[in-house]
Amino acid sequence: MPLSRYMGLCLGHPTHGYYRTRDPLGARGDFITAPEISQMFGELVGIWIAATWAAMGAPADLALVELGPGRGTLMADALRALARAAPALSPDLHLVETSPPLRAAQAKRLTDAAPTWHESIDTLPERPSIVVANEFFDALPVRQFQRTERGWFERLVGLSADGTRLTFGLSAEPDPGIVASAPAGVLMTLPGPALDITRALARRCVTHRGAVLAIDYGHVRPGFGDSLQALAAHRFVDPLAAPGEADLTTHVDFFAMGRAAASQGALVHGPADQRDFLFALGLRERAERLSSQATPAQVDAIAVAVQRLTDPAQRGMGSLFKAMAISDPASTRLAGLPPPSSA
Repeated sequence: MPLSRYMGLCLGHPTHGYYRTRDPLGARGDFITAPEISQMFGELVGIWIAATWAAMGAPADLALVELGPGRGTLMADALRALARAAPALSPDLHLVETSPPLRAAQAKRLTDAAPTWHESIDTLPERPSIVVANEFFDALPVRQFQRTERGWFERLVGLSADGTRLTFGLSAEPDPGIVASAPAGVLMTLPGPALDITRALARRCVTHRGAVLAIDYGHVRPGFGDSLQALAAHRFVDPLAAPGEADLTTHVDFFAMGRAAASQGALVHGPADQRDFLFALGLRERAERLSSQATPAQVDAIAVAVQRLTDPAQRGMGSLFKAMAISDPASTRLAGLPPPSSA
């Protein structure tokens, strides 16, 4: 089967899918996201939402949407900051989530916000919206193709020759629709679902006014290579070893997402390194305020959290993770991000 179908089954199968059967977050899970590292992350997203709402002209009927909300931690922290930064805003909260365990956690944490849940973006309300997607696009299925002397062959997942394990293989014939030039042996990743969702969200922004903030790990320039990875118990594991028991992700192609959004008439803001985005929104100042009222142990924990969120090393969150927004054409400047481009 194509890699895209394998990923889709592993992550979203209604009975055995990874996200359908567990809460994968936290020290007892398989990975930790930025909102779980520190409340400051979600609070700064709340500040961004408030500033973006103001830039939109403060529409009274705003729909606030989160894609893949995890345990609801980010949104809970964002709503707390939003209540202080924009007390006149009473957003109608919508969560796109397919995992029953995570929906239960979101319901518990966000009871007062009375969220509406959706299986996909297709049922979101058609009105001014602000959409937040933190570590959402990296878990969407992708197709991969390998270059040979005969052309580009799709990467497949199937049984090994002895029938004892899963292994990668190639389609019988090359795809005639792919004509990119590259050396033999290289892999190319096509993030079809991510681009489809980006285009659909961009159309919503242009038609109804709004903005989308995507924060994820990925790259800003097109290129070749394999970024497929699997995580279990906070360690990298073989993506084929235990289907449905590990998180499968790939690096987000921000360049392609920007082009997809621009093709629908939306503005593209960024991407910027997560480090620059958070500092521009006031991470240092927020950390100082929290530290001024904290115990010595809490001060140390705040400093560690800031370092984790902004680590500029090549594999650190501050550099590897990017923030990018798309918006309607009237929202020409968004907080924390470079001026818009046409991608």
